[in-house]
Amino acid sequence: MLDLFSTSTTTVNQPYPLSHPPKIEVYLQIMLQVMQNRITQLFGIEYPIVQAGMVWCSGWRLASAVSNAGGLGLIGAGSMRPEVLREHIQKCKKATHKPFGVNVPLLYPEIEKLIEIIVQEGVKIVFTSAGNPKTWTAHLKSKDITVVHVVSSVKFALKAEEAGADAVVAEGFEAGGHNGREETTTFCLIPMVRDAIKIPLLAAGGIGTGRGILAAFALGADGVQVGSRFAISEESSAHPNFKRRVIESQEGETILTLKVNTPVRLIKNKFYEQVKEAEAKGASPEELKQLLGKGRARKGIFEGDLDEGELEIGQIAAAIKDLKPAGDILIELWEDYEKYKQELCQTRNGR
Repeated sequence: MLDLFSTSTTTVNQPYPLSHPPKIEVYLQIMLQVMQNRITQLFGIEYPIVQAGMVWCSGWRLASAVSNAGGLGLIGAGSMRPEVLREHIQKCKKATHKPFGVNVPLLYPEIEKLIEIIVQEGVKIVFTSAGNPKTWTAHLKSKDITVVHVVSSVKFALKAEEAGADAVVAEGFEAGGHNGREETTTFCLIPMVRDAIKIPLLAAGGIGTGRGILAAFALGADGVQVGSRFAISEESSAHPNFKRRVIESQEGETILTLKVNTPVRLIKNKFYEQVKEAEAKGASPEELKQLLGKGRARKGIFEGDLDEGELEIGQIAAAIKDLKPAGDILIELWEDYEKYKQELCQTRNGR
């Protein structure tokens, strides 16, 4: 866990090779100083900030931009065919010499092919989700790969630790996309997971500001995973229509639905109203599955169909008001974190 009031830093000797360099005044404020903790040491990164591996958003452009800026970028394999994943990994390796990883949903139908490609391409960091961590953790670690598992409860955090995961992401139900059935908020989940496990902990769900990062550290996290904020970046592969709709969204416009199938948080739209009506009539899980069909997330996020698509995004969407390069987003997140940490220190000291 990070000491919020520690002034320990490590100085970087040269600027980061950003494709979209942040504003020079931001660099001057930060003075190229970064903190070292269990997450930065585990991944070999400068900031304890991970960009989530989101379907239809997290391709090689986004992952490499975040990694080049000093965080950990993840390619989201959940929306990629095996050979498409290989292409994204290869392009990411050319775009950055810094660490990056791949997020793999364990229930993916061609999981064996994805794992094989990850090993063949020399990826050294894998985040797993949506499945039993025992299935692939030992195999990946035998290939000298760092494994992190995403969980939504203390129970599954313990299972991930027992399976040999190097760290866990504990994700509260504020998060966008597929979610846990427990509906435990990040504010409640992180302290409970922190008390239960010894391995490093990343907080996720509703984190998209510097104040959110500060709060996560105070709750016991060693770092954060940020999804929605990076989904609305220039390098995100999401459709411009989707990005614009998120920027225009207001508080209360997202909802956790399809709970009897696979819970998912999305923006309310025509498709959601269809789901709501079907659930009100007592639709069975099979009927809801038929209504969902195939490709709803692709239709909404990647193709920009704001009526019939699944617009997956977290509650933090209401706080996202602009579109900018991922590198700028990361630096601004850290700058804001430092600002509010200093304000908290001053309050603590009675100033």
